[in-house]
Amino acid sequence: MPVLPGAEPYRHEGGPVGVLFCHGFTGSPQSLRPWAEQHASHGLTVSLPLLPGHGTSWEDMQVTGWQDWYAEVDRELRLLRERCERVFVAGLSMGGALALRLAVKHGEAVQGIVLVNPANKVHGLSAYALPAARHLVRTTKGIASDIAKEGAAELGYDRVPLHAAHSLRNFFRLLDGELPQVTQPLLLLRSAHDHVVPAVDSARILSRVSSTDVTEVVLEQSYHVATLDHDADRIFEESLAFIGRLAPSVGKEGTAAVG
Repeated sequence: MPVLPGAEPYRHEGGPVGVLFCHGFTGSPQSLRPWAEQHASHGLTVSLPLLPGHGTSWEDMQVTGWQDWYAEVDRELRLLRERCERVFVAGLSMGGALALRLAVKHGEAVQGIVLVNPANKVHGLSAYALPAARHLVRTTKGIASDIAKEGAAELGYDRVPLHAAHSLRNFFRLLDGELPQVTQPLLLLRSAHDHVVPAVDSARILSRVSSTDVTEVVLEQSYHVATLDHDADRIFEESLAFIGRLAPSVGKEGTAAVG
């Protein structure tokens, strides 16, 4: 299947500080592209991959699972580490969960973590029905484009494939047990009004990690896909300031764009 227009991965060769951006479940790089481009404009080396099964059709996603999605961001992080002195990971929703596992598995090689409305659990009675329901029903309604800003839209699937959702649930359960191994500086930005991921997920993550350098920011004007919403500029600025505090060379290097 061809990649949907706008869902393409994005990379930018900049200075010695790199950032890996991880998009969300059923979404695409489109939801994080403005964030990645803003950081690239300040001299950072940026990688924003397209996760397997995403950016094409939900039928493609139906045959993928969390191991496929994690393997892609793990590979991209290793490539960033080869050409950057310091590397940060950032993610939206499920992408936040992927970023946290990268921090667990790569340890000190990850300098810091930036999370926007990170997901930690599949909620509701439907979560308990997933193991059986996925064999009876192929999809349920989509979760894309929860955005307050008029005219803004997320490029994501209008259906959620249940086999993939079941795999996601298993991933969240695995990661929850690993969260105490997270020790890196952490910036977490969450929306006060999120119709996809409840605030309890952020609270759970903050209560489980072992990081001592932790900053939480509440976004009052945005819904779940805050990176495309009213608070997008604040996210970009807070993220850049966080990275700049931990890697003072940010913004002092020249850049060369790579499509």
